[in-house]
Formats: sequence, structure tokens, C-alpha cells
Amino acid sequence: MIRRSFLRNLAVLPLFAAGAAVPAAASPVKLKILMKSAWGSDDPTKAAFPFLHGDALSEAGHDIQIFPLGEAVSLMRKSVANALVPVGWPPLAEVLSKLVTKKIPIYACGACSRARGVTESDLAEYGAKFGNPKIFVSLVEWADKIITE
Repeated sequence: MIRRSFLRNLAVLPLFAAGAAVPAAASPVKLKILMKSAWGSDDPTKAAFPFLHGDALSEAGHDIQIFPLGEAVSLMRKSVANALVPVGWPPLAEVLSKLVTKKIPIYACGACSRARGVTESDLAEYGAKFGNPKIFVSLVEWADKIITE
């Protein structure tokens, strides 16, 4: 009987801890966040996360910059963006349109883009530019947080 009572009280403990971990009147800190990803169209959900999360973080008031590299640069092609629909989320083209409206900078790896036939006109569709190692280093130095998805 004592053991059951102890276990019941123990089971409720995480709920109290979770409630106490969130401060009631915390003022949000504006962060500079770099989103980096190499996921391509072979996994639409993972490929869309940096853009979806970048949009959500921007809505929360943070400064966002996105650096797709590797297979992720192919998402900058309009035909790929229009075809990519992550599970449970809106199509990537809709999310990219939001990012364009918000003027969130996107720097697609230049070497990765050239290797995959992504052109400057592809990037212009989303206000994106070619990135390079110097730009990547500057983004890392700029960022308070780096999220790799």
C-alpha cells in the first residue's frame, strides 16, 4: 500500500516539474538563427522543415537566415518546390512564398547548386542568392543559434 502511494506520487512529479519549467512572465529574447539543411526532395517532410521552422521562428519575432546545401539546393527549383508536399504540412511552394514576403534571406550553396543545375533564375524566384564558404562562415558568426535539420 505504501509502495503504491509512493509510485503514484512519483508518477505525478514530472507534471509538476514541467509546469514549473515555464516562467509565467518571461520576456522573449530576439535571436538570430541560422537554419542549415541538406535534405532533398527524396524526403519531403525533412526537406521542408528548415523552411517551416524558419517561418515559425520568424513569426515568433526572431531573425532567420537559411542555408540549403547538398540535395537541399534542388528545392530552389520552382518545379521541385511546387511538387514537394511534406506529410501533414502545406506544400513547400506556399511556405517559400511566405519567406519571400517576409524577406527571409536564403543562401543556396553555390557549388552544390552548380553541381545540380540550379541557376540564378531559379534562386531569384525566391529572392535567394548563391552562398559560398565565406558567406557560410559569416552566417555562423552572425547567428546566436544554428539549427541543422
